[in-house]
Amino acid sequence: MSERKSDRWVSLIQSVALHAVVVGALAYGFYAYKQIPKTPTPTLAVEANVVEAKSAAPAPTTPTPPPPEPTPQPAEPEPEPPPPEDVGPPAPTPEEIQAREDAKRQEEQKAEQKRREDDERVALERKQAEEKAAAEQKQREREAEQKKVAEAKRKAEEKRKADEARRVAEEQKRKAEETQRQAMRDAELRKSLEAEERADALRSSAAASNWTAQIAGKVQRAWIRPPSARTGIACVIRVTQTPGGEVTNVSIGECNADAAVRESIETAVYRASPLPPAPDPAIFDRNIAFTFRPND
Repeated sequence: MSERKSDRWVSLIQSVALHAVVVGALAYGFYAYKQIPKTPTPTLAVEANVVEAKSAAPAPTTPTPPPPEPTPQPAEPEPEPPPPEDVGPPAPTPEEIQAREDAKRQEEQKAEQKRREDDERVALERKQAEEKAAAEQKQREREAEQKKVAEAKRKAEEKRKADEARRVAEEQKRKAEETQRQAMRDAELRKSLEAEERADALRSSAAASNWTAQIAGKVQRAWIRPPSARTGIACVIRVTQTPGGEVTNVSIGECNADAAVRESIETAVYRASPLPPAPDPAIFDRNIAFTFRPND
C-alpha cells in the first residue's frame, strides 16, 4: 500500500517536534549549570605569637630545641549554598513565538488539508462503492433480462416444436382419414358401379321393361284426353318417386303435343301416384323415364 501525503506530513512534524524537545533540554541543562555557584577552596589557619626583638631574652648558651609546631586545626566548612530556584525555561523570544505560531498554523493547515483529503478520499470511496453497486445492479438486471429472453426463446422453441409435432400429427391423421375416406369412397364407388351395372342389367331386362310398362299403363288410365289431343302423341316423361312409389316431381321432355296435352299428361302422372312397385328392389330407381303413347 503506498504512503499517503498526509502520513508524510505527520512524520515530518513528529521529527521536528522531537528535535525541538532535544535542543530545549540541552539548552535548559546548560542554563542550569551556569547558575550553580562555585564552592571556594578551603585554607589552613596558623596561630603564631609575634615577639619583639628588644624584649626578647638573650639566648642561652645551650641551644634549646625548637618548640613543636602546632597542629593545624581544620577550618569549619562553609555552609552549602542554597539550591538554585526553579526559574523555569527562559522566556521565548519573539522569533520563537513567531516560529511556534507559524508551526501551529502549519499544523492546522496540514490538519485541515488532511481532513479535506480524508473527506475527498471518503467521498471518492463512497462514489466508487456506489458506482460499483450500480454496475453490479445493472449486471444483475442484464443477466436477468438475458435469462428472461433465453427462457422466452426456450418456451418459444418448445411451443414451435410442439406445434410442429401437432401439425405433423394432424397432417398424418388427416392423411390417414383422407386415405380411409378415399378407400370408403372407392368401395362405395365400386359398390355403386356394381349396383348400377346390376341395375342397368336389370333395367334392360324383361322385368324392368314390364315394370315401366305398368307405370305407363297406370298413367294412361289416369289421363283425361283434352279436346286438342290428336293421334300419334309421343312424349318423354321423367318422374321422381319415393321408394313407396309417391310421385314428387314430373317433367315433360321431348313431346309432339301442345301445352294443353302436356299439362294433362303431367296431371295424369300425379293422379297415378303411387306408382306400381318394382317387382325386384334391385331394379328400383327413384328417377325413371318412359315414353307416353296413348292408345288412339
